Amino acid sequence: MGPAQHQDLAAAVALALPGVTRTWPFGPEHDVFKVQGKVFCMTTDVTGTPLVTLKCAPDDGEALRQELDTVTAGYHMNKRHWISLAAGPGITPDLVEELVLDAYALVVAALPRRLRPIDLDDAERLRTGLRDVLVGRLPAAP
Repeated sequence: MGPAQHQDLAAAVALALPGVTRTWPFGPEHDVFKVQGKVFCMTTDVTGTPLVTLKCAPDDGEALRQELDTVTAGYHMNKRHWISLAAGPGITPDLVEELVLDAYALVVAALPRRLRPIDLDDAERLRTGLRDVLVGRLPAAP
């Protein structure tokens, strides 16, 4: 993926999900994606490197940081529950999509049922359902 393609893909996936809004609470250089007012994904290049910052289960984040040099602790976020992705080896479209879906699922699962924009009970069904929602909503790959 090119230098900012992972950001474009993360934004497209996030915006295709139910109940997601894009806001700029930290200024125009930070795109912040929320579901029911809760942040699950951000993009920025204020560090000089295009980054995607995502909510992540602590064990998954630790494993990704150990496996990929392009995955670091979340930029300006809780280092245990957030990761940042820079373009580079190992950052594939499938990985970006999976991590955005997982971040969304983590936040939705923590919402009261009445506030969830999608009604699925467990994380695996949620991810499968989200992938179904994405079909036809994402722009075609170049």
